Amino acid sequence: MIKLKIKTGDIVRVIAGDHKGSEGKVVRVLREKNKAIVEGVNIISKHVKPSASNPQGGIVKKEAPIHISNLALIDSKTKETTKVGYRIENGKKVRVSKKSNQVL
Repeated sequence: MIKLKIKTGDIVRVIAGDHKGSEGKVVRVLREKNKAIVEGVNIISKHVKPSASNPQGGIVKKEAPIHISNLALIDSKTKETTKVGYRIENGKKVRVSKKSNQVL
């Protein structure tokens, strides 16, 4: 398994695929599949059978996972995509923007 540099709550931009250019907040990271679910991006229609929790059934719109390699982190200060590096500050490992050299 590779080291994932994108965490839940990060703002990311899709840099490849059908949804290229879309931005959103990471809702969930699926580490075992190297994918992330981004809010409002890659919406699919899922047909749901009636159940106790959803007696009507029908078609439900939901976000599908996107591969981590198709996402780029957006630096909160410059509002541009950036790569992520690591640095030790005060005995703690922190994520750092490679473009602006600011702590994320």
